[in-house]
Amino acid sequence: MPVTRRTFGLGMLATALSGCASGGLVDAYSYASDQLADDLRPTPNAAYDAWVSSFLPRARAAGITDATLDTAFANAGFLPGVVSRDRNQTEFTRTLEDYLAIAASDERVRNGRTAYTFHRTVLARLEETYGVDAEIITAIWGLESSFGERRGNISVISATSTLAFDGRRGRFFEQQLIAALKILQNGDISAPLLSGSWAGAMGHTQFIPTTYEAYAVDFTGDGRRDIWSDDPTDALASAAAYLQQMGWTRGVRWGQEVTNGASGGEIIQPQPGGPRFAVTDNFRVIKRYNNSNSYAIGVGHLADRIAGGGPLQTPFPPDANGLTKADRKELQERLTALGFDTDGVDGVIGPNSRAAISDYQRSQGLQVTGEPSVDLLRRLRS
Repeated sequence: MPVTRRTFGLGMLATALSGCASGGLVDAYSYASDQLADDLRPTPNAAYDAWVSSFLPRARAAGITDATLDTAFANAGFLPGVVSRDRNQTEFTRTLEDYLAIAASDERVRNGRTAYTFHRTVLARLEETYGVDAEIITAIWGLESSFGERRGNISVISATSTLAFDGRRGRFFEQQLIAALKILQNGDISAPLLSGSWAGAMGHTQFIPTTYEAYAVDFTGDGRRDIWSDDPTDALASAAAYLQQMGWTRGVRWGQEVTNGASGGEIIQPQPGGPRFAVTDNFRVIKRYNNSNSYAIGVGHLADRIAGGGPLQTPFPPDANGLTKADRKELQERLTALGFDTDGVDGVIGPNSRAAISDYQRSQGLQVTGEPSVDLLRRLRS
């Protein structure tokens, strides 16, 4: 990726849809049922009901029983917020520097090291079984769901049926709906607990239903492939199994930063003037999870940081506005100190920072652009 799309964190869903994704970084869905936005609750819709009626024979032909259909659709319904989110995904370019500021932030590194330590025994077994480095498994977990903190709580049946009914990618989402129904029929999870993101990506590692159907594993041996449980074992094992099936080579690194001329492997430089990386075939395997250079570098670099490695050595150049990351962080700090909250200081100028800039410009009688600049920072310093 330097080019990124999809504002939700669902590596394999975005890959299946476009081959180009936001990089699996988790987004801010609601997690408790009483926190769901009103537009993510079932809403009466006669056209949707008619579509469901027309879908049922196709589901039966695919082997779904009436009992499963009755259970699955008992509390499912049309979710208008799913349609609006699907139609209004922001297309944008996120630099590698901005991506890594989120993917391998100090907080994510700390949380990753804690998660790795706590689950060390399971991760070691997964590495032995599938040949995938334990730190790589942990890093994917971190990018997909913040180490299980953001698994999503929207009904997968409601989300996928809404998107299938909407029709923009109807065939794809009907396939996801059929696969979700098979998950219920197999007994891996009960209907009330079959939840995920607004687009149907599920569990700790954000598998879409068809990917779950093909690659999820029951590593705990309890008879269910449970990627939703508070216990992440099956989910982490499923991610490792997927990478193994995609061709992961045991004992080979994903790549490394190149600081002193070229070295073995393909050399890539996703951001002009920024760090260069020598990457291996395992880097390309990570991209099978999410077809994005930035995602694969984010996973690899976060894995290295979890293992005790340090930050990248090569600095990134100033952005198009002439600001370095340190400048952007200072701008955020100064705006927040003046009462224009940027909701964090990370050097990434996102919607909250742009809103804060706009509010500040408005308060000073300046032209309201919402854009950071050297002149703006100079004014804030004065």
